[in-house]
Amino acid sequence: MSQPFLSGIHDTTKEGNALTKTDKNIARLKKEKLVSDLRALDSLVVAFSGGVDSTFLLALAHQALGQKVVAVTAKSAIHPDREIETAVRFALEMGIRHILFQSDEMEIPEFVSNAQDRCYYCKRHLFHMIFQIARDNNIRHVSHGENVDDLNDHRPGFRAAGEAGVIAPLMEATLTKDEIRLLSQEMGLPTWDKPALPCLATRIPYGVPITVEDLRMVETAEAFLLEQGFSDIRVRHHRSMARIEVNKENLKKFVDDGLRSIIVNTLRQIGFEHIALDLEGYVPGKTDRRLQKM
Repeated sequence: MSQPFLSGIHDTTKEGNALTKTDKNIARLKKEKLVSDLRALDSLVVAFSGGVDSTFLLALAHQALGQKVVAVTAKSAIHPDREIETAVRFALEMGIRHILFQSDEMEIPEFVSNAQDRCYYCKRHLFHMIFQIARDNNIRHVSHGENVDDLNDHRPGFRAAGEAGVIAPLMEATLTKDEIRLLSQEMGLPTWDKPALPCLATRIPYGVPITVEDLRMVETAEAFLLEQGFSDIRVRHHRSMARIEVNKENLKKFVDDGLRSIIVNTLRQIGFEHIALDLEGYVPGKTDRRLQKM
């Protein structure tokens, strides 16, 4: 079937694109290395969330390996339904074999207790299940979409990936997030400018036990705010209070009494008693600041 993305290079000029012409050429060379690395594999499972990185990796793996690549996506309360639907649609349009499975993180006590290393236990469980899927399908390699910029974040899941033997082709190719976005745009991938979206468990403060009810409240509230035209939205769940983080450019929208009233009433219907706006706005990594000071 025909590919729904463009294989040629075309103009990527866009406000905010900080990559120089030299940077772009370097990124394209890294892409060539990545494709070569992928072709050297006999078969591959891609842990596919539908985000920028895993979509880019999956698209190139499909180019390099054809039907010898399989996309695997976890379904559970920590993953918004809209993200699962996006992942399913992309794989279907690309003609890539796609396996969905229930990851059941809520059955992991160390995850539910929500300590600072919660992600390690989640990823350890996740990769164990994905490797079983790979074995069932006679596939040797399992990959995830981590890039070199992820090394700057608090990512306990890296340890789990290393222990399990998961490969990170984007990191091996030394690709950065900006480079992946550039290359994704050149390929015509719909995710090239998609905001980052970590799992819903990140909306619950460390030390507060995670419940399915709280996760559903967050998912419903964020879906509503996205429908109102917001992007890079986070609804932090502080027991009875919702703390809303949005791009600084969107803070002024809350001055509108009509919209503000709709947001307050809707989030109260969802189950929050108090609704607060974070005046700092959305800043990636904010929830891990305390860890950096320890």
